[in-house]
Amino acid sequence: MHKHNFYALIIGTELLNGRREDVHFKFVRDILKKNHLKFSGSFIIDDDPQLIASTISYIASLPKSVLFSFGGIGSTPDDHTRLAAAKALRDGKLYANREFEKLIIERLGEKAYPHPINMAKLPSGAKLLPNPVNKMPGFSLDDRFFFMPGFPQMSHPMVEYAIDKYFKNSGKREYRFTLTALCRENEFIELMQNAPKDVEVSSLPKLYSDGPRATISVASTDENKAKAEFQKYINYLEEKNISYGLGEE
Repeated sequence: MHKHNFYALIIGTELLNGRREDVHFKFVRDILKKNHLKFSGSFIIDDDPQLIASTISYIASLPKSVLFSFGGIGSTPDDHTRLAAAKALRDGKLYANREFEKLIIERLGEKAYPHPINMAKLPSGAKLLPNPVNKMPGFSLDDRFFFMPGFPQMSHPMVEYAIDKYFKNSGKREYRFTLTALCRENEFIELMQNAPKDVEVSSLPKLYSDGPRATISVASTDENKAKAEFQKYINYLEEKNISYGLGEE
């Protein structure tokens, strides 16, 4: 079993209306896979205060959840994530973070006022996430919920920092075995229904001009259990005289 379940929250109306393309999902997927951490879900949502707060609250309610949130922590009127996080995870109020205020003033001087200084208003108990690009940090709550800018050049190093600081070596390697058979996926329903709870089995149907194929993937953090479960599919196919090949097509 995995110790944590990771989620990405990607905030931006511009992603939904096509003005920009998302680059966060692939990054999060790949870095979690590299560290043997479980990616359980990803959400792309509008810049809507209630929707942001509700989504954060929902993710926080899930077992062993860890959140990487991208976007909406600036000082413009469409930046709602700081207050949404306070409503979802704290008392609904923002408080001046003196360390953050100092960073803003050091960088911007008099231009820190009247608006940029508001970026330092954070939920209670927030910790700062270092920003290697312009020194304007993101923040975290409870060492589980990480809030970062929408800019990948800034936020992606923050994800790497969070994983290295809080989750390094906490993941378990997953052992996966895959085959593709010349049949429909419903051939495997009973086998799939009887899979152990700690073994993941998934099917992917495919249809070609010469007929259907089904790719079966079996995975577990216990290598022996994964191999034993995978062998059941090989045995079944050989008993039924159904052709198959190891791996995906």
